[in-house]
Amino acid sequence: MTTPLSRDELVQWLLQGDIALQFQVHRDLLGVERTDLRDRTATEGLGARLLAARTPSGHWGRGYYQPKWTSTHYTLQELRLLELPRGVAAIDEALLLVLDTCIGADGGVNPHRELPQADVCINGMVLDIACFFGVPEDRLRSVVDFVLDERMPDGGFNCRSNRSGAVHSSVHSTLSVLEGIARFDADGYGHRCDELLEAASAAREFLLLHRLFRSDRTGEVIHPAFLKLSFPGRWRYDVLRALEHFRALDAWDPRLDDALEVVARKRRKDGRWTLQAHHPGAVHERWEQAGQPSRWNTLRALRVLDWAAKRSSP
Repeated sequence: MTTPLSRDELVQWLLQGDIALQFQVHRDLLGVERTDLRDRTATEGLGARLLAARTPSGHWGRGYYQPKWTSTHYTLQELRLLELPRGVAAIDEALLLVLDTCIGADGGVNPHRELPQADVCINGMVLDIACFFGVPEDRLRSVVDFVLDERMPDGGFNCRSNRSGAVHSSVHSTLSVLEGIARFDADGYGHRCDELLEAASAAREFLLLHRLFRSDRTGEVIHPAFLKLSFPGRWRYDVLRALEHFRALDAWDPRLDDALEVVARKRRKDGRWTLQAHHPGAVHERWEQAGQPSRWNTLRALRVLDWAAKRSSP
């Protein structure tokens, strides 16, 4: 019979992971802000290896968006998830290169020159990454304007709304935009921020209407992939990623209960969580092995469940 690890044992196991994970464990589970660990994320571990993969062109992979997942866009997203500190030259240079060369006629970041319309999902991710690393606000105003133009009547966003006429929001696009807006606000950016926050409130309501993963008409699971815990998530949606957004904002709502139950049920008998799947595509390196205990998913699940337990208590 498997004996669950104690909380202390779980934390010690987590602290054997990457330096970036150690920083987040100290901050989110132990309540200790170890800036010394964060400073090392650019020179040690996964963060340092990702930075070293940048090519002389200034990009990663074959450019801004090719191939998935070794392109500049998704490498920057990984560096953001690792929470490298601001002021890393390679990151700053790459972000300005993107904003210098990839802004389309509609104001959005657009890597696809054959398509005149930018993709709102990409631009939500750009906002999240660029704000996290401190890109000047004047470089992001057209991105904000583009995102706000893409709001849909049901409250969310869909990357196909301006391309193929989608009439219903996508949870993938909606969450990417929500993460970008949250970062924009948290880091003190001001351009049309009141409008962004209004849009974000409607977008969260769109997700809550679906209890994060259920059809608002039938109550059935919209797609089984939404219940699989993968990390990094890339552009794809899952319930743990959505719960992390609500946790980061401290936006408690009882309609999160179904998703929280999904995450709690996925806990292994030893007290850890598994990495359930990889998203197909080239990578610089695998963060963890699918099907095996995952330090990243265990950290993410613990901090979400800890938050929910505090917020839902009478």
